[in-house]
Amino acid sequence: MLQDADALPQLIGDYKPVDQWQVHINQLFYRFRGDQIRSYYQTFTSADYRLAHALAADYFEQVTKREKSGGKGVTATPVSHVSPLTILELGPGNGNLAACFLSRLRTLDKEGTIYPRLRYVLVDWEQSALDAALASPGLAPHRDRVETLCATADQVTGLPDGTVDRILCNELWNDLPTKLMSRQGGEIEEEFLRPNLSDTLHAKIDDWAGFVRAFDGRDVEALKRFPPFFDDLVWEREYRTVDWKEAPYRKTVTEFLRRIDEQVVVPINLGAFATLKEAKRLLAPDAVGFSSFDAGSADFKVLNDPDKPCSGQFGGQQSFMVNFPLVEAVGKQLGFRRLTVESQREFVGRSLGTNVLTLMDLLATHPSAGSRMAPWEQDRLILETIRALNEVYASPYEKKFEFLIRQDTPADERETLQALVHNLKSTGVPDTVAYLTEEELTAASKNLEEVGYDPQSFLIALTVPPGPVDYFHMAVSI
Repeated sequence: MLQDADALPQLIGDYKPVDQWQVHINQLFYRFRGDQIRSYYQTFTSADYRLAHALAADYFEQVTKREKSGGKGVTATPVSHVSPLTILELGPGNGNLAACFLSRLRTLDKEGTIYPRLRYVLVDWEQSALDAALASPGLAPHRDRVETLCATADQVTGLPDGTVDRILCNELWNDLPTKLMSRQGGEIEEEFLRPNLSDTLHAKIDDWAGFVRAFDGRDVEALKRFPPFFDDLVWEREYRTVDWKEAPYRKTVTEFLRRIDEQVVVPINLGAFATLKEAKRLLAPDAVGFSSFDAGSADFKVLNDPDKPCSGQFGGQQSFMVNFPLVEAVGKQLGFRRLTVESQREFVGRSLGTNVLTLMDLLATHPSAGSRMAPWEQDRLILETIRALNEVYASPYEKKFEFLIRQDTPADERETLQALVHNLKSTGVPDTVAYLTEEELTAASKNLEEVGYDPQSFLIALTVPPGPVDYFHMAVSI
């Protein structure tokens, strides 16, 4: 994200804390590229279903257990008169998580004691994002259960205190405001950024003052008159003493940083803190609770590593790793009774009663992984791997696998790749970001060997602990 300050081109903004520029850029990103987001990255719920199914099974089990023990909803009156169960999904993406969650819950709820009482609320700060999520074909059978609410994750307006049973958010925290702080001598400092635009793009803009004015004001309509700029941003950085009027939880943050070596920068996920605070207001006293799934680290050794990847850019969007130990400490300060952090893979695998691996993890075990392959060769490996898996993989949902053939693919290879894409079955592996079970991998091992895999390697990978920065599940209850 940050480039050499000795070769800086044209200045387009002043120094501000990282979190302020993050909000600025991400608002513009979603308004310009929100409908293209899967071109830049995919989430574990964009097309796959297994995380949603695991959440549905967990919710069904917890509500059933609570009501058998005399908690919420135990009554002799008909289901239609039993208290409703409100679930919030913060940042619903394309609606696939909600659709698969509701479909699985309805299947599990054979006696109809839970699903008919659900009120599933999609929450996003952009109405256009809510409209797109609600248009998901998978939500059509559940439209009488689903509502939308235009609000931010830290201010879910319109919902009374203590009325929500379950809150879900998937890969949201890393997009919310995050500061980068470190100890410098006896002071706590934070990173400030200043944006510039590359000389190349600057030369293409006639009305420079108009562009700077539109960028500063986040004037989307005015910016549409100029060339796309996200890929041409260049950032300067410097460090300044923290203004604690702009940063909450001073004592908790300061105590955490005392455990980190001097000059080691760590993320301070303000947006995650604010989300937890709002969840504390919304959740009912006997609620199932809050779950967040995101990329980050739960290991102090990793957080204390000066070379860890604190942030990244995807098509211009700024994302930051989640500092789970600090989020947990803030959660305790807010008064949550129970906070646990586990590998996302562990959560999904426990629900399925087996070990799981993602398709990307499987690809990483191929002998060619890490070698210099042409992009089209990587595409061919992905497609051949999926074809091998599809001999045994069967999804309960029909989805077209979206895979674009690169423009620079040689003509003689393009036809082969197009045929591979065309022949992928609709109930096969739905995405490159999809979970595979140990049983599926074992059953497909012969087919995978023909693609060049060593079954021993991917079977070992099934039990490998989470990486230094990985996907985790934080579960919180009152």
